[in-house]
Amino acid sequence: MTALGFIYPGHSAEDDYPRMEQLLGSDIRVDVVHTELGEDVRRVDVLRETGAPGPLAEACEQLRLSGAEAVVWVNTAGSFVDGWEASREQVRSLAVAAGMPASSASFAFAHAVREVGARRVAVAATYPEDVAELFVRFLEEGTGVRVTSVHGAGAATAADVAAWGPDRVHELVLAADHPDADAVLVPDSALHTVSSLPALEAAVGKPVLTANQVSAWEALRLTDRRVNAPELGVLFTREPLVQV
Repeated sequence: MTALGFIYPGHSAEDDYPRMEQLLGSDIRVDVVHTELGEDVRRVDVLRETGAPGPLAEACEQLRLSGAEAVVWVNTAGSFVDGWEASREQVRSLAVAAGMPASSASFAFAHAVREVGARRVAVAATYPEDVAELFVRFLEEGTGVRVTSVHGAGAATAADVAAWGPDRVHELVLAADHPDADAVLVPDSALHTVSSLPALEAAVGKPVLTANQVSAWEALRLTDRRVNAPELGVLFTREPLVQV
């Protein structure tokens, strides 16, 4: 049994995690600890507060006691808003607090982009324009990939995004896609995407990487596990594979 730990802010699309647990197989356990979201607004100062060290350390302790082997902070905006180096320090602090390997949704995107071999990416952001631009800056600064296009939906709150159905997610991804992009990135953990991944990839003909999906893959990477789960997208079909 491999136990994966996730710190999730508030309550929006956390039901993606039990769904992924089912798809990953009987020897993968997914533990989710929630932190308080605070004010639900996509504003830089508020997003910065979601990653405060105190609540994250408390969540790490809960996951440590649950037997988790790795921890991922699943708040993309809360982990890229201050840039690459600040995000790296945030992850270091998580690892120290948890006493185990740690990462964040933002670094999960950085690693997943490399995994699928993408050099140019399109960004399908639910965020306001200024927040979406910070994600672009994070990616280009830390990974060297080129962002070919950004489509921002301007959603003001996580609650708004959590209410989106599959059709609206599909529209967002199609609107963001670009002919030169090797993959489409959807950086919002409040968005339900896990059940839509095969359809999204079929629609654009390339990998689609979403926040909750890449966070699960990142936790597996931290525990040296590879799981073949095609229903979770191209990212989960890379060699070498551990069959489920």
